[in-house]
Amino acid sequence: MTMNPAEYPVLNDQGVLNEVTAMSDRYEKALGENALLELDALFYNGAETVRYGVGENLYGFDEIQAFRRNRTGGSPPREVLRRVVTAIGKDVATVDLEFQRIGSDRIGRQSQTWFRSPEGWKIIAAHVSLMGTIS
Repeated sequence: MTMNPAEYPVLNDQGVLNEVTAMSDRYEKALGENALLELDALFYNGAETVRYGVGENLYGFDEIQAFRRNRTGGSPPREVLRRVVTAIGKDVATVDLEFQRIGSDRIGRQSQTWFRSPEGWKIIAAHVSLMGTIS
């Protein structure tokens, strides 16, 4: 079954872009401050939520929450180098960014899928990786 092009979701609705960019800013602030309750609030609390980290694969909100609680000192400080927010219709968006950890020359990447839930915007999938070193 094919969709009529008029039924396709609109890309990059400015209102959605503004909302999700603000949520991404909240995430970065919470990550930098190791604000665990705020980080929890930004992720969807369900078994469907997935987070692939630099050294861990986490399935479900409970595993993600436990990982954060057991990580001493939180995430290493970082600077965001570039961010791309893409809105897909009114209720789904992706946030992709490059970052560099303070004191490191390695570049990291983070991808998040956000959706509009009854409780507001939530992350349902995330992936963090570090690029290899150039020799």
